[in-house]
Amino acid sequence: MSAQTFPAQKGLNPGLMCQESYACSGTDEAVFECDECCSLQCLRCEEELHRQERLRNHERIRLKPGHIPYCDPCKGPNGHSPGVRQRAAVRCQTCKINLCLECQKRTHSGGNKRRHPVTVYHVTKVQELLEEEEMDEETKRKKMTEKVVSFLLVDENEEIQVTNEEDFIRKLDCKPDQHLKVVSIFGNTGDGKSHTLNHTFFYGREVFKTSPAQESCTVGVWAAYDPVHKVAVIDTEGLLGATVNISQRTRLLLKVLAISDLVIYRTHADRLHNDLFKFLGDASEAYLKHFTKELKATTARCGLDVPLSTLGPAVIIFHETVHTQLLGSDHPSEVPEKLIQDRFRKLGRFPEAFSSIHYKGTRTYNPPTDFSGLRRALEQQLENNTTRSPRHPGVIFKALKALSDRFSGEIPDDQMAHSSFFPDEYFTCSSLCLSCGAGCKNSMNHGKEGVPHEAKSRCSYSHQYDNRVYTCKACYERGKEVSVVPKTSASTDSPWMGLAKYAWSGYVIECPNCGVVYRSRQYWFGNQDPVDTVVRTEIVHVWPGTDGFLKDNNNAAQRLLDGMNFMAQSVSELSLGPTKAVTSWLTDQIAPAYWRPNSQILSCSKCATSFKDNDTKHHCRACGEGFCDGCSSKTRPVPERGWGPVPVRVCDNCYEARNVQLDVAEAQVDDEGGTLIARKVGEAVQNTLGAVVTAIDIPLGLVKDAARPAYWVPDHEILHCHSCRKEFSIKLSKHHCRACGQGFCDECSHDRRAVPSRGWDHPVRVCFNCNKKPAGTSFSVVTGKRLLC
Repeated sequence: MSAQTFPAQKGLNPGLMCQESYACSGTDEAVFECDECCSLQCLRCEEELHRQERLRNHERIRLKPGHIPYCDPCKGPNGHSPGVRQRAAVRCQTCKINLCLECQKRTHSGGNKRRHPVTVYHVTKVQELLEEEEMDEETKRKKMTEKVVSFLLVDENEEIQVTNEEDFIRKLDCKPDQHLKVVSIFGNTGDGKSHTLNHTFFYGREVFKTSPAQESCTVGVWAAYDPVHKVAVIDTEGLLGATVNISQRTRLLLKVLAISDLVIYRTHADRLHNDLFKFLGDASEAYLKHFTKELKATTARCGLDVPLSTLGPAVIIFHETVHTQLLGSDHPSEVPEKLIQDRFRKLGRFPEAFSSIHYKGTRTYNPPTDFSGLRRALEQQLENNTTRSPRHPGVIFKALKALSDRFSGEIPDDQMAHSSFFPDEYFTCSSLCLSCGAGCKNSMNHGKEGVPHEAKSRCSYSHQYDNRVYTCKACYERGKEVSVVPKTSASTDSPWMGLAKYAWSGYVIECPNCGVVYRSRQYWFGNQDPVDTVVRTEIVHVWPGTDGFLKDNNNAAQRLLDGMNFMAQSVSELSLGPTKAVTSWLTDQIAPAYWRPNSQILSCSKCATSFKDNDTKHHCRACGEGFCDGCSSKTRPVPERGWGPVPVRVCDNCYEARNVQLDVAEAQVDDEGGTLIARKVGEAVQNTLGAVVTAIDIPLGLVKDAARPAYWVPDHEILHCHSCRKEFSIKLSKHHCRACGQGFCDECSHDRRAVPSRGWDHPVRVCFNCNKKPAGTSFSVVTGKRLLC
């Protein structure tokens, strides 16, 4: 307001002189008070000062009769009670400032300032003005809190009861862009936490429910918005009161503490108990160990411009006594906060996570409790934005949601046997290694982010789980670590050819870089262990639901059944082609050196009849050439080739020349000895393979359970399709998905794809869910109490 709008009135405030001395040298009576200049001004000084461009828009008020100015230190930016403007009681003539009684005691009670002359304002008038302003202010604040109601934020099972960020803001009844802080309260059950919040923030209104009954009236976490102080107020369950889900409820308290800016620990004990210090000390340790990292990750993940945590919240210990003195009263020279720190140290607890710890006590001789001191302490801490800044309510919800998603799940109540309020088991993964029993050291629900299980200690070998991992030694020596697994066949082999090779040469170890590096029966004797030659071993942990060391040759029996089905289908649809292909390959693999390979035998060596796909080729044991059955039907001993005295197949020409000794070098006989032995065994194998078609006539159901891979659900446990839930019957056949091992009907498992992680390098039956998964997915299933991967 402009000074020219009102005429000067002399003699209204004869004791108030101009404090500027800009135009009057401080001799004129004050007429205006400029709040932004922080001074009383006479008519001339006010006019001259506010002609300047930078001061022109200052708000000034004309002094009324009996006017009492504000305290200058309280008005300034460094005032001891920001936002609370006290009326002055005296004016220091030397310092030329107005002082309230508290500021006078603080600034002029010692040293030379004690002798400064002061002018005392009319005390009665000051008190009247103060009372009038306080009544107006309190009435205004009460009106602002009349419609405030609390709501359940998180229940006792750690389930958030608001659906999303918008629902949280709506229930708080605040603006989305409103910057606010969070104040929460903790303490033992029955100590009056809800009552304290109601009287400190809401002028006694029962915003948070209170009850005289023995049962706790606060279950879960409740929240309300204080529009006066612009804070979200959170009420929590009392310690030592819950009887079920104790561990989860205790963990919930730490989540609330982590999102708070200011924490009140309420105690009604005449003396401070050790539980108070243990709770705060353990909460500090758990906050630094588990929550700080997660809050920072949430800041980055949500793209928040306000960091969620630099330090933990500030703590105010509100101590109400009846029969005992307050902390530090018997030692005036010692600050209560120092005594509290000494108590923490004696108990071996270090509250390093909290930005500050303050003590506020009140002794109640006669009810009701005086909460004014706590209110002033809270207002002072809320004005301090040095370590914790106000933020939007959406940021608060995101932080709580992130902590709830990360640290959730049931905890057995026997965990309360721990000496700590917040043991690591509340926040770390509960998975245990099936082999050695070691626990995972990562935080809860780390699997959602693709982080694998990890233990602090090394694992021990268990024959039950065969938890050895093989890595290619050649790749390791080149600076690469490539895991390999024993397989039934190489990825380049066709299904039936791979089956035949497995039956004869055993399992293979195939490296993606080096190819097939090992066959278990490559030689008839003297085969070395792969660990001594081509692979390195490492003992790994066995975690529930995973299997990183899968030995996929365990499905060889099922592959045999699949092969039998495949061959039977091939016999009926493609004649005997596949069976002949297997026999021809096996013959070449174990044939003596002097035999002509099957691939080179196109016609009979005697009658020159061309061989067709279904015709059988026979080798003469004497000359090694290929003949038809008619030209090699005779038998005789061929000892010179290593076949001994037993008659074997020979061609007609060699039979007729049986009295002529073949000219075979002794060295050649020795070289062929091993292959002849192989051939003798091979003929037995061929006879077995020749009976494949006959074996197919046996009901496969009699041997399916014996051939079932470990991760397949047994047939007798499969009652309905795992996908469409249709019940199986004689007309509806069961099919196993080669990826997950569950049972499906044909409609839900008609897709085909390779499953290398299960040892199926060629397309096999999978369910439609597994078929949707990206290539390279590692499949694992846990069924019942047994690990099926």
